[in-house]
Amino acid sequence: MIDTRRLRTLRAVADHGTVTAAAAALHLTPSAVSQQLAALEHEVGHRLLTRDGRGVHLTAVGKIMLDHANQVLAQLERAEAEVAAYTTGEAGEVTVACFATAISAVLSPAIAALRETSPGVRVRVQDAEGDHSLAMLLDGQADLAITVEYRGAPDAADPRLSRRPLYAEPFDLVLPGDHPLAGSATLVSLAAETWIGPYPGNPVHDVITFACQQAGFTPGLVHCSDDFRAVVALVGAGAGVALVPRLALRDMALPGVAVRQTPGPERRVFAAVRRGSDAHPLLRPLLAALREVAESLGTGSPEARRGAARDQAV
Repeated sequence: MIDTRRLRTLRAVADHGTVTAAAAALHLTPSAVSQQLAALEHEVGHRLLTRDGRGVHLTAVGKIMLDHANQVLAQLERAEAEVAAYTTGEAGEVTVACFATAISAVLSPAIAALRETSPGVRVRVQDAEGDHSLAMLLDGQADLAITVEYRGAPDAADPRLSRRPLYAEPFDLVLPGDHPLAGSATLVSLAAETWIGPYPGNPVHDVITFACQQAGFTPGLVHCSDDFRAVVALVGAGAGVALVPRLALRDMALPGVAVRQTPGPERRVFAAVRRGSDAHPLLRPLLAALREVAESLGTGSPEARRGAARDQAV
């Protein structure tokens, strides 16, 4: 009989690439993770991992086991959801990993709505950039992640996740108010400017870099901050220009800057839960509240609705 805890360990190692990183995510020691993997290999009767320098890779049998592990763990999530629904499950805590702009734009209003519609659902919020929140979800540190499409992100067919698109958000050009192009700037007209933006690794950095490359240049990113208020403050000080997600500018003081809409770049925001858990009675009302708030934003909602229809079919 294969122990499902060892299947979770196998998936964590596959996700993180090293025993040490998987152990940290699972709150175990590396020795404990190695022992669980050795026990799983004994149960299966085949080697599941091979070492490559400091990392590990799945063998052919390991990949087969990982595929079944994803299916088994998703089925367990569904079982927990059905049991919770049977016993009403109207009260409990949900942990959400979410980036700052979405906390303000959709998560906080959804929490406020839940206080009226589902007062027994308590939401615990963890501020996490898009590329970290999915890892927290898959490692069991969060029950729901609100994140963005980014290079290397799991796609809608990923067997570990169920996704619900929320909104598609355009980016705006932000320039010093006295910039010669403040009234007529386009992306390509700012190719030679000093740029301000998030650090490499932040999904928004990839969106900005790709948009500029599509326009024929690589942005000269001199000043870096993951805080969009800091980015706008630097623009206002004349330190450079920036592309900023539109909702990040909402309700922000904009002294000394000019904001210009520009076609092209956008970030697609979605909610994700572990596959099989989307019917959980604690998650269901939160997902519904998030969708309702997102649709009220009026920012890319038609595309989000089309994406939702695609994901529902997965």
